[in-house]
Amino acid sequence: QVQLVESGGGLVQAGGSLRLSCAASGRTFSSYAMGWFRQAPGKEREFIAGISWVGGSTYYTDSVKGRFTISRDNAKNTVYLQMNSLKPEDTAVYYCVARDSGSWYNSDPRAYPYWGQGTQVTVSS
Repeated sequence: QVQLVESGGGLVQAGGSLRLSCAASGRTFSSYAMGWFRQAPGKEREFIAGISWVGGSTYYTDSVKGRFTISRDNAKNTVYLQMNSLKPEDTAVYYCVARDSGSWYNSDPRAYPYWGQGTQVTVSS
């Protein structure tokens, strides 16, 4: 079992930046592939970024590619999402997720047994 706690959300103006952090505890962090989902009001959860167990491979959905960067620091048991050039459409609750089986890339929320509680990101226009 692993526990995930997100932080770093807030209110920013369009074009601004935020860095989200996800602190993991409970077992060996490096054994988990990590990722970020987001959910805007009235919309389905969207898989926006993923990172492999040791950080060698990453994935970004097209809507955030070139603006967001996922990274991990296994020594700190933490995964990050650096968000630049934020747009109002990025407004959502952002969730950190983890999985320890299967391939590291999976866009299905059901594939991730471990979820944080979410952190709100609001981008004003």
